[in-house]
Amino acid sequence: MTDDEMIVNEDVKTKKPTEPKTQKVYQKPITKIVFIGILVLLLLIPMEMIKKLISERMWTAEDATKEVYQSWSEPQTIVGPVLSLTLKTQTKDAEGKAKFEYNTYNILPNDLKINGNIATQELKRGIYEIVVYNAPIDIAGNFVYTDELKNIIGSFEDAEITNASIYIGISDLRGISEEVTMNFGEQHLNMNSGMPSFSLSTSGLSSTVNLDSFLTGNTVNFSTKLALKGSKSIDFLPLGKTTSVALTSNCTTPSFQGSFLPANRNVTNDGFTCDWKVVQVNRNYPQVIGGQSYNKSVYDSAFGVNVLIPLQHYQKSMRTVKYAILIILLTFVVSFFVEMIQKKDIHPVQYLLIGLALCLFYSLLVSLSEHILFTAAYIIAALMTDGLITCYLAGVLKIKKTALAIGGLLLALYAFIFVLLQLESYALLAGSIGLFVLLAVLMHFSQKIEWYKTN
Repeated sequence: MTDDEMIVNEDVKTKKPTEPKTQKVYQKPITKIVFIGILVLLLLIPMEMIKKLISERMWTAEDATKEVYQSWSEPQTIVGPVLSLTLKTQTKDAEGKAKFEYNTYNILPNDLKINGNIATQELKRGIYEIVVYNAPIDIAGNFVYTDELKNIIGSFEDAEITNASIYIGISDLRGISEEVTMNFGEQHLNMNSGMPSFSLSTSGLSSTVNLDSFLTGNTVNFSTKLALKGSKSIDFLPLGKTTSVALTSNCTTPSFQGSFLPANRNVTNDGFTCDWKVVQVNRNYPQVIGGQSYNKSVYDSAFGVNVLIPLQHYQKSMRTVKYAILIILLTFVVSFFVEMIQKKDIHPVQYLLIGLALCLFYSLLVSLSEHILFTAAYIIAALMTDGLITCYLAGVLKIKKTALAIGGLLLALYAFIFVLLQLESYALLAGSIGLFVLLAVLMHFSQKIEWYKTN
């Protein structure tokens, strides 16, 4: 053996074996988890943009509604009929000079009966449908010269009635479609626009009236008809000692509002019927009101019905967006588990594309729900988004069964969110139980990941 060969053999013997290159423990899963967290936070930006989009669409719809209201007629509030009586009395000041005082009283009816039929119709403004109505209203009742009024008039010496009129408060006079007349005892009155001083309403119809028969103690009957049109709602004030209101309508989505709910109501697919009965002791003002001393109490006692078709699809879309972070996070977590268990690598860009597809669901939902029913819009948007993500994952993972499983889970999440949207009183309970079950499933599958394995 030559000297050179001996040197080579010694080098081989003394040379240390090369240490295998190892990757730091946890490096890959920790890096991917941090990235998923950052990506979820970044996706909150487009979700905020979608929230603003929904708000803008709601404002646009409200603007369109206000434009129609201004052209048609605003919501209506009916006040009365009410008798207005002004007493002129003479007094003396400190110097003994004569001076006159004027006191106005609003005399409320003893019995007040109102019957109406609210015929709704939809007007189009762009893509929006605004509900308005035509409502023929029959009003009847009587006035009684009560002891209360007799004592008030009798308390003034040499009082002179300078103004006597009867009026009906109507909040928007553009809603009067025909001339209005009133039968007051034997008198046939033509009602004109304009209200007497210190009346309970600033807008309405009135007429001067002869009160001779009334002030002698006779009960005076009255009746009138209003060809009324309006929008959104119609309200009434319970000014009678006994007030009875009966309404019928073709509206199928009424919302009863105000200080009193109907004593009876029946809502069907063809419309609704309802009636109220309010007596004097139910409200906080007397039958004879001096000036406008009880105006706030009078209007606080209003009641009626709202016939507006609510823009529920915007509210439901906004509620759906609030669950976006849950769907995005769970989809990413499931994809990460699949990546770790099946040794498949999903690129960060692919996570980003999946997240953007999940965000696009809400844009699809809003745009579709403006043209079709919300339920149909939700199903279509969910199927489109779920189908897109399932097909994409099938190409990325190369395992169709796994991609279909993830797609099925995503579809189940959308179904779960839809159920929560339909619930009101039990939404929190159902949501908490659903999240508990989802967390239990994730905890189960997390056991299959070798978190401490060195690659």
